[in-house]
Amino acid sequence: MSIYQVTAQVESVRDLTHDVRQLDLRLIEPAAIDFKPGQFISFDMPHPESGRLVTRAYSIASSPSRPGVITLLFNRVSGGPGSTLLYGFKEGDTARFKGPAGHFTLRDDPGRDLLFVATGTGITPIWSMLLANAERAVPRPATLFWGLRSQRDLYYQDDLLALARTIPQMTTVLTLSRPEPGWSGETGRVQRLVEERIASVAHLAAYLCGSGGMIADVTKTLQQKGLCPIYREKYYDSAAGAAE
Repeated sequence: MSIYQVTAQVESVRDLTHDVRQLDLRLIEPAAIDFKPGQFISFDMPHPESGRLVTRAYSIASSPSRPGVITLLFNRVSGGPGSTLLYGFKEGDTARFKGPAGHFTLRDDPGRDLLFVATGTGITPIWSMLLANAERAVPRPATLFWGLRSQRDLYYQDDLLALARTIPQMTTVLTLSRPEPGWSGETGRVQRLVEERIASVAHLAAYLCGSGGMIADVTKTLQQKGLCPIYREKYYDSAAGAAE
């Protein structure tokens, strides 16, 4: 798969929570790129303190079926060069990036159901995978366990309901580690859901994206339950992309 030097226009800016933003980038040159669900693009920018050029990678949240528009999700990270660059974009601005790249991609794994486990904006590459799976002629049964902090960190709730209508055999469970009063859903770490709700991994392919601690814990838990493919992508501080 080719790596492109891409020029795009910021088509829309949407704040999803107090510190998570979505950008839609309309590609100009080239007008479209081919990518696999789960891959990322990267931006070069000067570091705000040292001035030296640094690169930050951000996973693609959109489906490959829309090759002319790239959707990104990312956290606001105080002082982070990537966060500063992306939060500075306004509708109509020009953006330049490279990509796609990355090996954390949705695989075929015939005969296996899909297990997705995410924390924070680790949902980003998994979201692309969920969309791509929903567009298959016969979507694969899928389970998503997604861990967030509190109610103010929730987003994409209506979108998840829409996906569930597309894939009848899709299960979504959100858990909040620091819920505020009034929350009636699951609480605690997302690792617990894997421990308690996954009885066997014999027919699973697992995709893990988020904090390093979550990935290590869930990998260990799954391996204790048996053998299955496990694909992993570490996000630093649950930010969408490379360390800030």
